[in-house]
Amino acid sequence: MNALDGIRILDLSRVLAGPWCTQTLADLGADVVKVERPRSEGHPGGDDTRGWGPPFLQGRDGADSAEAAYYLGANRNKRSITCDIATPEGQALIRELAVKADVFVENYKVGDMARYGLDFASLHALNPKLVYCSITGFGQTGPYKDRAGYDYAIQGMGGLMSVTGERDDLPGGGPQKVGVAVADLFTGLYATVAIQAALRHAERTGEGQHIDMALLDTQVAMLANLGANYLVRGREAGQVPGRAGNAHINIVPYQVFEVAPDAQGQAQHIILAVGNDGQFAKFCEVAGRPELAQDERFARNQNRVRHRAVLVPLLETLMKTRHKADWLGALEAAKVPCGPINNLAEVFADPHVQQRGMVQTWQDARAHPLADAVQLVASPLKLSATPVRSDLPPPLLGQHTAEVLDDWLGADAQRLAELRGRGIV
Repeated sequence: MNALDGIRILDLSRVLAGPWCTQTLADLGADVVKVERPRSEGHPGGDDTRGWGPPFLQGRDGADSAEAAYYLGANRNKRSITCDIATPEGQALIRELAVKADVFVENYKVGDMARYGLDFASLHALNPKLVYCSITGFGQTGPYKDRAGYDYAIQGMGGLMSVTGERDDLPGGGPQKVGVAVADLFTGLYATVAIQAALRHAERTGEGQHIDMALLDTQVAMLANLGANYLVRGREAGQVPGRAGNAHINIVPYQVFEVAPDAQGQAQHIILAVGNDGQFAKFCEVAGRPELAQDERFARNQNRVRHRAVLVPLLETLMKTRHKADWLGALEAAKVPCGPINNLAEVFADPHVQQRGMVQTWQDARAHPLADAVQLVASPLKLSATPVRSDLPPPLLGQHTAEVLDDWLGADAQRLAELRGRGIV
């Protein structure tokens, strides 16, 4: 049994925010049907991310397939059908499927679904219990609602790039985006939460609702403590949070420090993440400088923040006196939060990451149609009674069209042949 067994989701989303949401719901057991554009002359069909490579999945013949790693990473445990929603027949088919669905997810531009007769009002009239989730850059209302929304631009508009990167007064300072599309990913996760809440409401009342998710809204919410800092005191004081590099605005010491170089003379670094005054005292003991924790300027975090410019240079000199392994071993033994800065090879070689099952191999009965074994990042959700599923590798374009139309609509071979003959699926 999975937590969301029996929930049917019609997924008309593409790229990342929507697929990330529906992948999580699929992991939890929902039957997610990914609706994609059919192949046609001059268009490969499908989710754009299928072609966002290299790298591409290597097929059994050793050649690159048409399945990009980007697509594979966001579409496990789903079934794929093709349907041309630009045609009246395709729109009618989606409406027919929506009657059988519990959830409808789309990330088209504002107004597109209404033009197709697939907007919330139209589908709610056919299926009052349907939970309808729209994911856009700027939401269904507001002066920017008609703009296209992309993660990179949202990171800039939503303030994240103003607080990410090295300080402006240091070399390398200036705006910096995060290394992964966090506005997309967070929006997908917030959408997952909202959909489950709306499903609970629909179970109690029989009434579906429209969920309006916007990347910019999510990015503003993600400002978290920095947004609160500005609203609580910064606005009235005229103080706008800026970039702090690898340091923390509200906690000291909480940043990257250079330590002694390795045997080849290469610079080495660790993260020191002292979260409270007790941990700072323990750090000072490990560092052989217990008197720092007794200094009035440094004993309390609020004073360490105020005297950052004095304390941090002292620590920078101190940290360079010992090697990475020495620091990490001593700090971990003393329960002082710290850590290395791993590249992806080191991440996936980490014994803890491996023991936690964060790499999933799709093989044998679960093998991808094009390869005997495919390794992908696993879901981090670990539920004791209803574990996540892992039965469907990321689907080929339209792989399950016949199967889904039979499961959901009882469509026979003749109807399927007619739809295919007219290019609808």
